[in-house]
Amino acid sequence: KVYIYKNCGTCQKAKKYLIAHDIEFTEIPIRDTPPSKAELKRMMKHMDGNIRKLFNTSGLDYKSGNYKDRLPAMTTEEAINELNANGNLIKRPFLIGRDLGTVGFKEDIWDALLH
Repeated sequence: KVYIYKNCGTCQKAKKYLIAHDIEFTEIPIRDTPPSKAELKRMMKHMDGNIRKLFNTSGLDYKSGNYKDRLPAMTTEEAINELNANGNLIKRPFLIGRDLGTVGFKEDIWDALLH
């Protein structure tokens, strides 16, 4: 599964990458259907347990919600709930499979995960 935002250039690069490499995927609009709490918890494990890596720190919702200051005091469960409630807060693209996961698009990382 790859969660994307249609107007995100990085998401479009990721989609082109998947198509060019003949990798089957399900595309899910991240704003309309954010990842489930279980997927967010799995992704956190893929990100070395660092919940902050799941946040889109350059996004308006992150900035206007003052997450830079709020996040350190949040429990993991509170952070997961915030991400699950607002897809705009999640770093994208958000690629998750049975045994893999990453956020953002760096071709070398995707190569290592998918090949």
